[in-house]
Amino acid sequence: MTGFPVQQSGDGVIFSVRVHPGARRNGVTGLHDEALKISLSTPPVDGRANEALVEFIAEWLHVPRSAVTIASGEHSRSKRVRVAGIAAKAVSTAAAELL
Repeated sequence: MTGFPVQQSGDGVIFSVRVHPGARRNGVTGLHDEALKISLSTPPVDGRANEALVEFIAEWLHVPRSAVTIASGEHSRSKRVRVAGIAAKAVSTAAAELL
């Protein structure tokens, strides 16, 4: 999928997301630059939006929550997410189905 680079990293992948906390509902709402734009209904208070992001990505990619970590941007809307145990092609395909 063009515009959404997914890097293979060891036994998993790393990709960029742009989070919109406090939205009406959870979901992928498009692309922001080269990042997947994800809306979360959880407000950005006490790390709750980060927890919701991890849970959302785990459910979306059908991986355990423990496989999803925020690699960078923990206090920013722009984040790099690492997901273990999945191939870059699987993430690109899953994103293409939502966009």
